[in-house]
Amino acid sequence: MGSARTAAFHTLGCKLNFSETSTLARSLEEAGYARVKVEDRPDVFVLNTCSVTENADKECRRHVRRFQAINPEAFIAVVGCYAQLKPEEIAAIPGVDLVLGASEKFDLAAYIERDLAHPSPGKGRALLPHQGSEALRSELERW
Repeated sequence: MGSARTAAFHTLGCKLNFSETSTLARSLEEAGYARVKVEDRPDVFVLNTCSVTENADKECRRHVRRFQAINPEAFIAVVGCYAQLKPEEIAAIPGVDLVLGASEKFDLAAYIERDLAHPSPGKGRALLPHQGSEALRSELERW
């Protein structure tokens, strides 16, 4: 990845998710990422999920596959309601690098930077909902 990192966002679900995606995009912009379209081969994809839709699992998998087809080297973060309910299931999807629940997603930029600075072998590093911000602080202090 080059020095000017890029990020693209896709939102599934309700108006609240769309509002929260805007907040997440601003936080990544503040961290130095340029917001681009999904088709522009970004360095980072963020999928904000919904658990209300009947096909949440299928939609999540479909979008992850789409992201991988666009840029196989990209970092893929899955956040939101569905990520809150089924973090282990989402972490097992090939290509997923990070899974954050409802409260953890607002620390997205810090988690991405942590994982890009210290990649773990394999993909699918889920942060379980009960780990929260304390887990982030603890991990950030270690590096």
